[in-house]
Amino acid sequence: MMNNLLNYILLIIMILISVAFLTLFERKILGYIQLRKGPNKIVFKGLFQPFSDALKLLTKEIFYLSINLSYMYSPMIMFFLSMILWLIYPWIYKFYFIDFSIIYLMLILSLMVYPVMMIGWVSMCNYSILGSLRSVSQMISFEILLFLMFFIMMIMIEDYSFLEFFKFQKNINFMFFLYPLYLIFLISVLIDLNRVPFDLIEGESELVSGFNLEYFSSLFVLIFLSEYMNIMFISVILTVMFYGMNNWSLYFLLIFMFHLIFLIMIRGVLPRIRYDILMKACWLELLMLILMYCFFIYLMKEMIMLN
Repeated sequence: MMNNLLNYILLIIMILISVAFLTLFERKILGYIQLRKGPNKIVFKGLFQPFSDALKLLTKEIFYLSINLSYMYSPMIMFFLSMILWLIYPWIYKFYFIDFSIIYLMLILSLMVYPVMMIGWVSMCNYSILGSLRSVSQMISFEILLFLMFFIMMIMIEDYSFLEFFKFQKNINFMFFLYPLYLIFLISVLIDLNRVPFDLIEGESELVSGFNLEYFSSLFVLIFLSEYMNIMFISVILTVMFYGMNNWSLYFLLIFMFHLIFLIMIRGVLPRIRYDILMKACWLELLMLILMYCFFIYLMKEMIMLN
């Protein structure tokens, strides 16, 4: 029990350090996309820029714009949910694992919408409320797609654990014969993470900063950390589900970095989509496609079982 706790604490510390350098990595990539260098002043090539930004944010004065306790607790809940997602992290030596890890993941992802909604509601600001309303409809709509895709993957592996993905992909990766599902999963992940071109809950051009407009100092740091922790976690899940490499082999790390770079680079390439087009794509196009795909996979499995 103590070993598991120490392993998890070490994991969280390493993730927080990784988030710091992920922000620097993102700013560098976006800088070069826009033909500029990005942060390059602090120490060597801006290497300690994330720690400078964190120190600046954490030392800012804190004053409360709302007397509602939810104003303070909502970012903490958001950060806590992002941390406990990592309980299904694929350890090399399998110190511990959750038997029903896919169900656990679906449960935590379904709860992620509540702190975002509360952050917007308790801010007492029109822009924040609009951002939270967008988040509720957007995240719930596309979590339906995500859960259906998890259901398809559970049909494929006939289990509820992520560890089974390694066993079922020894000879061929799911990415090759479930390629359409992989692309839809990437789109749904971008929407669920509120990344460009689906960052409508933050919408700087029309909502100033969206749902987190009234947050600053350490509370903003918690929101920021949870967002980037989720990006790293989803990159791991994508790599496990569709590539199934041995834990932390070189190929695993390359695919993981590919997903991270994809989620970052797309921010500098695509414009923000219109909200009505997003909802139409969800309910009239992608949902129908996923339902047909689910029916097709189920039929294929039944035919294989009969033979």
